[in-house]
Amino acid sequence: MDTGCVQVVVAVDTEENALRIAEALVDERLAACVQVGGPVTSRYRWDGRIETAREFRLVAKSRGDAVPALTERVRELHPYDLPEIIVVPITGGLAGYLDWIRTETTGAA
Repeated sequence: MDTGCVQVVVAVDTEENALRIAEALVDERLAACVQVGGPVTSRYRWDGRIETAREFRLVAKSRGDAVPALTERVRELHPYDLPEIIVVPITGGLAGYLDWIRTETTGAA
């Protein structure tokens, strides 16, 4: 089922940056809600080396058609050259909650 809603996952280096990005996305109606979790430990390969970093994870709830604007805003605010921005379709859920996501992000795209 296509609900028109998505979760956008973003990892960032500090809790301060995570909260700043979350605040902007909600204030600008690009996301209805952004959950900030962490710290988490990320292990990854970058520039030919294996790295380990402490990061914070954001999960933003939004509309699918708002993703381009949300992505652009995250890129503007994010300190990484290549930030993690992963879009996961929401294929189901409580109808009232999905309606709330759509209502709170109306006019975002």
